[in-house]
Amino acid sequence: MRIDIITLHPGLLESPFQHSIVKRAIEKNLVTVNFINLRDYGIGKYKQVDDSPFGGGAGMVMTIEPIAKCIEELKAQRSYDEIIYLTPDGEVFNQEKANTFSMAKNIILLCGHYKGVDERVRELFITKEISIGDYVLSGGELPAAIFCDAIIRLLPGVLSDETSALSDSFQDNLLAPPVYTRPADYKGLKVPDVLLSGDPKQVENWRLAQSVERTQQRRPDIWKKHDI
Repeated sequence: MRIDIITLHPGLLESPFQHSIVKRAIEKNLVTVNFINLRDYGIGKYKQVDDSPFGGGAGMVMTIEPIAKCIEELKAQRSYDEIIYLTPDGEVFNQEKANTFSMAKNIILLCGHYKGVDERVRELFITKEISIGDYVLSGGELPAAIFCDAIIRLLPGVLSDETSALSDSFQDNLLAPPVYTRPADYKGLKVPDVLLSGDPKQVENWRLAQSVERTQQRRPDIWKKHDI
């Protein structure tokens, strides 16, 4: 997989890709992540990438020309499965979408800033618009890092235990069950007996029951998706 991230602030993205699972995926050549500084495509002496909106109003808008030049250059080198704009008014990102995007080969992520991008960018180039939640951040860099982490960990060979991702919360529209480790008794708080029983079937049934109970109590909106 190749992910090209178009951003005004590449430095904001460096740390999340230099640690843990994502770093190992990059080192194992399972994914390539490139940070592309949009200012390299800016206009004029000062590499301008923004301007005031037509019709007036507060804030600035990212102009179309630098973005178009950048995307067109990338598309001339390879084909892309998706060109994604990270924006608060996009489709809300979830595990189902992460599963789908993890099967792509090449992806462009466009990080917005200011009051967003010229609407013509969205009309001409963007294939999907993604939000990580109903709130506004200063830019698209943190959402881009979250998006990448969620899909990279699903790539074959990234996790040491290939079944680990399958038991994550939101897979099959269920929250993950509670987990325990040593000691079995901490100040009177004991691990459930079933987890110490050594019976895989009982453990599996307990975990499923716990997942169902947690989902019903904590995320009834997700539980509604079950046809039960």
